Amino acid sequence: MLLQIGSINTFYGPSQAIHGVSFGVGNREVVALLGRNGAGKSTTLRSIMGLNPVASGRIAFDGQDISRHSPQAISRLGITLVPETRDPFVLLTVKENIMLGYRPGSPYTLDRLMDLFPLLAELLKKKGGELSGGQQQMMVMARGLAMGPRVLLLDEPSQGLAPIMVKAVANVLKQLKGEDLTLLLVEQNLNMALEIADRVVVLENGSVADTFTSEEGRANPGRLEQYLAVH
Repeated sequence: MLLQIGSINTFYGPSQAIHGVSFGVGNREVVALLGRNGAGKSTTLRSIMGLNPVASGRIAFDGQDISRHSPQAISRLGITLVPETRDPFVLLTVKENIMLGYRPGSPYTLDRLMDLFPLLAELLKKKGGELSGGQQQMMVMARGLAMGPRVLLLDEPSQGLAPIMVKAVANVLKQLKGEDLTLLLVEQNLNMALEIADRVVVLENGSVADTFTSEEGRANPGRLEQYLAVH
């Protein structure tokens, strides 16, 4: 496995958010991390990125233990997080927002990114704060890719978007599936997640409750819905 999460425990102060979570993500695999609100999905991504350091357990990337690395060191190794908050630089242009993260040698040049995100091509001179939510989502995804990651962590990329923008985000993710890139996706849109992902990991109350292929999830919707129904 390119990315291996082994029995990690993560806390917010005295409150434990992640309880012994373990799973792996293979090279060029797309894994969807699903579960109800508060299940620990975003915290898991933040733990991988070093933003919420794990109290115990091990996170390995390409065989290297990164459990105690800083977010900057993890980013340099080739892992990038696109947060659900989007966090655009509102006073910078779209082009400046995107190229802020560009690393020399990244296959995702500005021209390549405009092929992936044609909706942004006509907005490059606009300020980040002038964009709609969907346009901002495209921009921060492009910024993350400009860093040339080997693993892209995506936290709720379709959250709060109009249906047309959800479809646009899904189309980009489908294109990325064919690239030399590994994706770990937290997504509330189950149909989209099952369509894009190779495999699903379900979290419940901060622990792994189930794991199965997307084909199994589509064939047996109740297997996933039992974890997502509101109690």
